[in-house]
Amino acid sequence: MSLGGLAIRRASPFRLFVGRTSGRRYHTVLEVVRYDPAAGEAVVVSGFGARADWLLNVQAARTVEVIIGRRSFTASHRTLAPDEAAEVLADYERRNRLAAPVVRLVLTRLVGWRYDGSPQARARLVRQLPFLAFRPAAE
Repeated sequence: MSLGGLAIRRASPFRLFVGRTSGRRYHTVLEVVRYDPAAGEAVVVSGFGARADWLLNVQAARTVEVIIGRRSFTASHRTLAPDEAAEVLADYERRNRLAAPVVRLVLTRLVGWRYDGSPQARARLVRQLPFLAFRPAAE
């Protein structure tokens, strides 16, 4: 375990190295909703919305240090468009059918309205909760 950075892997710490104003090291645990091993891209959701500290720290940085499993690298990031984010969420729900009731309950509590997994609810949710993709930065 390192003392900072971004560690991306399902159910593992997602660590952010440096605070945008303090320069202090922080870490936050996030669920990876999609991982593309060919591209090395991991997608995460800001469950506390666009004002979450970790998200503001990431947005303030051009690149961030990421750890995926045992691999560490400098990553660039992008915010997914709503249509792409909705596709990612739908795929995540399909792959995790057994956990769907728990996922819907958690998402309901995060967004403050009943999330039922319908296409309409999914479209509303992805406009409220940012989805970010991280991949190795071009050298």
